[in-house]
Amino acid sequence: MSVMGKLKHMLKGHEDQAGQGIDKTGDFVDGRTQGKHSGQVDSAQERLRRQMGSEQTGQTGQTGQTGQADTGREDPPR
Repeated sequence: MSVMGKLKHMLKGHEDQAGQGIDKTGDFVDGRTQGKHSGQVDSAQERLRRQMGSEQTGQTGQTGQTGQADTGREDPPR
């Protein structure tokens, strides 16, 4: 059994928690990279949700009007 198969088996019944973990991880990466790679992070989050079988779309990490991901943090002064 592949690693992905084992993960799917372990997460069976916990899709919501897995989705929350995916969202938190994406938000963390966006925060560390100051949103420079938010498009790639969003793509990775969606791929993980599809592979894990979670149809839930994340509420956090969605892009706003600026095109930057909303990490819930203020931008540092420049």
